[in-house]
Amino acid sequence: MKGAYLYRQLKDHHVRCLNCSHYCHLGPGQKGICGVRQNIDGKLYSLNFRQIIALNIDPIEKKPLFHFLPGSLSLSLAAVGCNFKCLSCQNWQISQAGHLTPQTNWGTKITPEEIVAIALKNNIPSISYTYTEPTVFLEYALDTMKIARKKGLKNIWVSNGYMSKEALELISPYLDATNIDLKGFSLAFYRQNCSTTLEPILDNLIAIKKKKIWLEITTLVIPGLNDDNQSLEGIANFIAQKLGRNTPWHLSQFSGAISWKLQDIEDTPVETLKKAYHLGRQAGLQYVYIGNVWEEKYENTYCPKCGALVIERQGYHITRQDINGHCPTCNYNVLNKTI
Repeated sequence: MKGAYLYRQLKDHHVRCLNCSHYCHLGPGQKGICGVRQNIDGKLYSLNFRQIIALNIDPIEKKPLFHFLPGSLSLSLAAVGCNFKCLSCQNWQISQAGHLTPQTNWGTKITPEEIVAIALKNNIPSISYTYTEPTVFLEYALDTMKIARKKGLKNIWVSNGYMSKEALELISPYLDATNIDLKGFSLAFYRQNCSTTLEPILDNLIAIKKKKIWLEITTLVIPGLNDDNQSLEGIANFIAQKLGRNTPWHLSQFSGAISWKLQDIEDTPVETLKKAYHLGRQAGLQYVYIGNVWEEKYENTYCPKCGALVIERQGYHITRQDINGHCPTCNYNVLNKTI
């Protein structure tokens, strides 16, 4: 447990959490929507500090990040909790653990220094804060990020994008890259399926891009919920017009069998994902990818200028990479970032 970095003390031992865009108002003893922040005697505490619920070495492509350190590994970690309640969540056992399991089952005690040491020992160039929502373990993540930065490691967030403006300002000096889920493109979708709103996410995406933090977008395409043309075109056009045509868009297949509360919905047909792919390309996006169905054409990186194959992938693994940041045929800047 650690005192929260972002909150405001109010009258009568109440507090306002400033960590995410819910801005929870908490009376004495109350926990936030995330289930892992609590008002104790008029002070806000992070209950999941230094408790690792998941720690793995992943291909960076699994984040997914296709244009940031391609072909490398990333030390991936999570603490319990989430500020969303997505019906489609595929990691709900840990994202909702703040509400479902006692704190004694929230994982293993590991210090930020130990996390960085693991990455260095294994020659891993980056640390990813992922699997759950890193905003709800901000103190743990930020302490680790500061040490990682001093040691020359890159920091990556895989996030729902609902952090507060205050949180984004706090982490941005230490954040090198992020993949943000843009789950739908209507307030109704976010309210009904995530128990949140949409506007703060769009604002944060624009702010992240302005801060020159490397950004990629992921959309889990769910049959009957966000697979209509209006939703997909809305996302594609927003990325192209507000974030830049060079911002990669990853389209993921939904699986009802592993979702939290949508087991009765069929898996996303591949044809629907291909439709979304083409809508993205029609919007002018240079890099659109279909994930977790492993069709070669849709997971490779091609030069948007001359069409040459630059990175060939099979699943999360790169089988060919003719790249040093630029297309080997025409020298176009494919990574769009100096790393």
